[in-house]
Amino acid sequence: MKKHLLFLFMLLLIAALNPNKSIASENLQAMIDSLDGGAVLELENKTYEGNIVIDKSIEIIGKENTVIQGDRTGNVISVRAPHVKIRNLIVTNSSLNRNSSEEYAAIKIHTDHNLIDSVTIKHSFHGIYLSQAHHNTVQNSDITGLGKGQIANQGNGLHVYYANNNILKNNKVRSTRDGMFFDYANGNEILGNEISETRYGLHFMYSNENYFNGNTFTFNTGGAAIMQSNGNKLSNNEFIFNYGHKSFGLLLLSSNQTLVENNTFFLNQRGLYIDQATNNSFKGNSIIKNQIGIEIWASSNDQVFTLNEIDENTIPVAALGGSSRNQWSKDQQGNHWGTSFPVIDLNQDGIGDEKISYQSSLYELIEDQELTYLFLKSPAIAVYEKMNQFFHNQKTMFEDEHPLVKDDAQVNYNWIWLTIVGLIIIAVILQKGRHSLCITFGRNGKKT
Repeated sequence: MKKHLLFLFMLLLIAALNPNKSIASENLQAMIDSLDGGAVLELENKTYEGNIVIDKSIEIIGKENTVIQGDRTGNVISVRAPHVKIRNLIVTNSSLNRNSSEEYAAIKIHTDHNLIDSVTIKHSFHGIYLSQAHHNTVQNSDITGLGKGQIANQGNGLHVYYANNNILKNNKVRSTRDGMFFDYANGNEILGNEISETRYGLHFMYSNENYFNGNTFTFNTGGAAIMQSNGNKLSNNEFIFNYGHKSFGLLLLSSNQTLVENNTFFLNQRGLYIDQATNNSFKGNSIIKNQIGIEIWASSNDQVFTLNEIDENTIPVAALGGSSRNQWSKDQQGNHWGTSFPVIDLNQDGIGDEKISYQSSLYELIEDQELTYLFLKSPAIAVYEKMNQFFHNQKTMFEDEHPLVKDDAQVNYNWIWLTIVGLIIIAVILQKGRHSLCITFGRNGKKT
């Protein structure tokens, strides 16, 4: 009897000391099943057992420490009714089985017009999975994967499959396989998300006419990979320090009619990587301090680059695999190329008076040796370039007919005219000779 009382006392003591860690006695699935459509279920600061299925239009609201914990055998939350709202939850422990056709997730949505807001997800295969689900909103959520060492054994933070016209905004994703993966997904809006420490921050396959604005991709192997997709628009995004073997800020592969506007590509191995892509437009981007600013292969034609700032990259442009047809200016407006390409603008119209071009022999090394990327900042590279320049063994990487002069670096060209006038005066005086000067003014400056 004493042993039973002691055991009961220990259980009560543990529950008192850890009120938020105990498993809620209520059966969450039974609670959901008992509700009518349109009801609101407010959960307590407890850990509730998954796995649950929501098959009616209800709203579930948690508190700061409300946890729904799966049993690692399936989806923790499956949404199978429209107009469901899920707010302020911690969701954890989906199945991590990567060989299942089910593609398990912390939250898997199969229906339309749902809202997922302020959800934290850990220890799950995929974070939030939209499967043939349209017009949903996923916002303010925080998804953490298993880490870079487990990339092959985990899923994606936000996975969008055959799902159109969804809004994904202000979410944070880190340490998953891909931060966001889109497969046959059209017309989605991706706004203000932060993606870091993944394989690809954004991975796109067969997905068209999506809009990306204000997202940040940092410390990924690849910032964004857009493949086999057309008509997408990327604006005001930041691709910063996406670095690794053959890494990039943005990859366009077999993708067309993409508008890349007002983005920042900073400290990537390659800012832009363009292959088998046609009719894409790059306007107003800052491509700064990357090892290669723009790598473009001969399979890519009819790109248009205008009003971009392309400065302080180890190699501004690497044109590989032969020649291609691309434009480095539009409507007589080219790009800012920084101090490496001095531009004279005597008439002060903001356009250089002469075209600029860049020749390099490094394309041969890059095409033949992948390890060249690791040594682009080596002094030996500069020696290699100088040697090939001497032997005229170089290729034109780009030719900008209308290079721009930066507004904040505009020079007041009055000093040029003053200098020219001054030099003319000095030349005229010198023509008189030193002797005539002495006769005119004398050694002490008095007229003689």
